[in-house]
Order: sequence, then structure tokens, then C-alpha cells
Amino acid sequence: MPETVTPEVAPAPHRAGALMPLPAGAGAGPLLVLLIGPAGSGKSTAAAAWPKADVVTPGGVPGPAAWWPSPGTTSPLELHALATEVEGRLARGRPCVVDASLTEGADRARLLAVAERYGAPPVALVMGTPLGLCLERNAARPRHRRLPGDTVRAQYTRTRDAVPGLPAEGFVRVEILHGGSAHS
Repeated sequence: MPETVTPEVAPAPHRAGALMPLPAGAGAGPLLVLLIGPAGSGKSTAAAAWPKADVVTPGGVPGPAAWWPSPGTTSPLELHALATEVEGRLARGRPCVVDASLTEGADRARLLAVAERYGAPPVALVMGTPLGLCLERNAARPRHRRLPGDTVRAQYTRTRDAVPGLPAEGFVRVEILHGGSAHS
């Protein structure tokens, strides 16, 4: 049965090196970790807990994904490039951490299908950062990385609404990471 970890009380913000998100027994071998959350939620900070060689970001994938973020959704070309990179890593038996919003169920489903082909346990790490803080962080980004506030709000809503259904999507573990408070 999938494990869902949802703390009763929001813990102190995680430091990147303090994350211990892998299921017991996970380590060597293929593993798919999806960081799920809106722009500004702390996905890249969470991704820094893993070796750089294990992290895939849309901007780090050659081709069409280099233009990400698009306006809050993933184009078919972007998703194809990302899924191809994930597939190559899992096929080589490597763990793969995907640092992308992934707020759309169809985008997650495509990556979960790749994980299933290679026997890679899928883990969802959902960023539980308050909307206000996501909006503040997004507004502070360089113009080329900033999304419209309405887009961040939509990503936040899709993330929040997706959490209860993530185990049914096929994740073996779902964990909520808290990336700070709106007043910190």
C-alpha cells in the first residue's frame, strides 16, 4: 500500500542537505522522484539534496524543453524531451529526480509510465509552501523566469487538489515538504 506522509503540524523548513525522502531500501538502482508544486515553492532547493547528476530540470534538457517554463503548462514537445531524458536515466539504472512543476496529472502519468517500464519506484514530493510565499518568490525571480501571478495560483490549486489522488496515480510514497511560511 502506498505511504502518504502528511504532517499534522508543519515542520521547520527543510535545508536541502537535510532531506531524507527516499523509501526504506531505496538507493542504488532506478528510482523516480517527482517534485510537484507551483513556481516559487522550493522545488529546486529540494532538488539540491541529490547529486546534480541525478536531477533533471526542463531547462537542462536539450531541445524544446530549454525554453521552459512556459506559461504554467507543459507543451507536448517539452514533456517529450523531459520524458526521453528520464527514460534514458532509468534505462541505465540511475535514480532520477525531476525538478519541474508537474501540476498536471497527464504530465505525471507520462513519467509514471516510464518508471513502470523500468521498475523504478515512483515517489512524489509535494511542495507544501504557502501560496503567498510562492507568489513572493516568483515575483523576485528574473523576468525571464517569472510567471504571471494567475499562473502560479492555478499551479498551486492544481497541486493542492492533486494530493489526495497521488497514491492512486501509482506513487509508492507521497510526502509533503514544507518550504517556509508566508511570514518568515
